[in-house]
Amino acid sequence: MIKKIRIFLALGLVVAGSLVLVPLQILSMKTGWWPETFILKVWHRLIVRALGMRIHVKGALSDKRPLLVASNHISWTDIMVLGSFADVKFIARADMEGWPLIGMLSKLQRTVFIERERKRSSGDQASEIASRMAKGDAMVLFAEGSTGDGNMVLPFKSTLFGAASMAISEGAAEQVFIQPVAIAYTRLHGVPLGRRHRPLAAWIGDEDLMPHLKVLLAEGALDVEVHFGEAIAFSKGSNRKETSKLMESRVREMMQAALADPRPSR
Repeated sequence: MIKKIRIFLALGLVVAGSLVLVPLQILSMKTGWWPETFILKVWHRLIVRALGMRIHVKGALSDKRPLLVASNHISWTDIMVLGSFADVKFIARADMEGWPLIGMLSKLQRTVFIERERKRSSGDQASEIASRMAKGDAMVLFAEGSTGDGNMVLPFKSTLFGAASMAISEGAAEQVFIQPVAIAYTRLHGVPLGRRHRPLAAWIGDEDLMPHLKVLLAEGALDVEVHFGEAIAFSKGSNRKETSKLMESRVREMMQAALADPRPSR
């Protein structure tokens, strides 16, 4: 009964807040009265609060531009977690565009949707990402190309770093900075999550969104750690595969550090 009440109240909070914030974001996009991410941060924080998540941040988003943020990926909630405090835009898989609420939120923050299976469109998508970075947008790339179970980092796909190469080859920038970021879901109701229970936060493969959302709303009180590493310069002579492996290694190190010593709730 308590879980049902929690779900009802959380959904009510999201719906009520969205009715106010969506028109404000549309107005912001048309008029430029506020920075694009201002209303989005409020919206992301609203959803994070409704889910009962507590975020602990180590390090900070680099101020260097153009910037590509290379992150691991555990759940659709990763977007809300990062978007609640960082001025970033996202690169997401194409089918997210049609999701209820998440799709609308993604469109309102000018997410770049990519179709990884369609090689013909990959050049145009990389070009758009390169253009956005050159204009100053910090773009978040979930470099595994899929979601993991929260226990380990999957291999990074070097092809997804093509936008960095294209930004340089098209003359949009002399170099692109790439920053590793690790996301780890570490505690539930203040109790450290072990390997067996970490997948509770994960949204894997073809799992339906709504059942996973209900589980998170019913449970609540998840602690999330976000660790920022040092940004490195990617230039004309840089090797994309080597850079991908380096980012993967650094994200894995930071994630394992977060899981080994999760911060207590505050």
